[in-house]
Amino acid sequence: MGTESYTYMGRSFNEFTINDDSTSSAFSDCNSDRSGEFATTSSQSRRLLISCASENSDDLIRQLVSDLHSDSIEEQKQAAMEIRLLAKNKPENRIRIAKAGAIKPLISLVSSQDLQLQEYGVTAILNLSLCDENKELIASSGAIKPLVRALNSGTSTAKENAACALLRLSQVEENKSAIGRSGAIPLLVNLLGSGGIRGKKDASTALYTLCTVKENKMRAVKAGIMKVLVELMADFESNMVDKSAYVVSVLVSVPEAKTALVDEGGVPVLVEIVEVGSQRQKEIAAVILLQLCEDNVAYRSMVAREGAIPPLVALTQSGTNRAKQKLTWHGVVYCFGGRTCNATSVFLLNRPPPTGNFALCLNKPAPIEHIESYTFSYHPFNLV
Repeated sequence: MGTESYTYMGRSFNEFTINDDSTSSAFSDCNSDRSGEFATTSSQSRRLLISCASENSDDLIRQLVSDLHSDSIEEQKQAAMEIRLLAKNKPENRIRIAKAGAIKPLISLVSSQDLQLQEYGVTAILNLSLCDENKELIASSGAIKPLVRALNSGTSTAKENAACALLRLSQVEENKSAIGRSGAIPLLVNLLGSGGIRGKKDASTALYTLCTVKENKMRAVKAGIMKVLVELMADFESNMVDKSAYVVSVLVSVPEAKTALVDEGGVPVLVEIVEVGSQRQKEIAAVILLQLCEDNVAYRSMVAREGAIPPLVALTQSGTNRAKQKLTWHGVVYCFGGRTCNATSVFLLNRPPPTGNFALCLNKPAPIEHIESYTFSYHPFNLV
């Protein structure tokens, strides 16, 4: 007997690809659906999938929204799954689904005690949040606290997708503080430390965005984020060096984060990155070190003792054009020369400055007219 097959959104479905053994899997980044394919076997599901491929699916969307209110958990799961599929690749469907009234009942599913139903609801909300027009509506409809609860007690996929959904909502500036107040920051720090590689990436991306707000920086530091970040930066096999360093860079604008970074052993880790990391890793680690040293004699001496000055100066000469423009030789001289008190050591630079060879005396200021900014703006997570 032959198998029934059909195509939906560029994928072929048949009795063997839609089955009870299907498991949720995540996509590679926060820019798309993170759930993979949900299990489904019913003839109703196959009929709905075929209907989804048609252009006239407004009736289908209305029926799915109605099914979200069903007393049957299985019908709710089926409806959430289909909504997730509809919203996965078509931006216009995300808007149509939201206008049909799906957001509030989906938020109710996110609060469900049934973990699978919760996961389906979270993932559908994530896909709807990919549309800028839906972000404010999702937040104003009360999604933040249920998403935080899913981040706390959901399945691993629900946690990852909740982190991504919160990231999307945080792209609306006024939502950042609300997400922080909801208790999301410690949970994201926990996911960063104990999650799988996908969870770590999701958490770091969300934290990078949320911690542009000062109170969220403080919450993250209080939650112990710096210990986790230093450990990830020190592990070159983790594939998390870049993202972790970028999160550190956004945190160290507050004194408490600088103190935590030093206390957790971050200075030697950052110096090692400047010495042996990739070009991008070197640049961001250098910026963090210079931020750390700004207006702090003790930290400047500590960084110098770790041997940071030669590789920092080398980076100003051999780095990318962006690094040369923003992480300047004069910036390094100013940081470690012009504003370092009580430092008597002389560090011979392994690269000559633009004006010739000389030794950098740490207690001799650089001319003010040569001082340039040593910070730069670079978004590490390629958000859209």
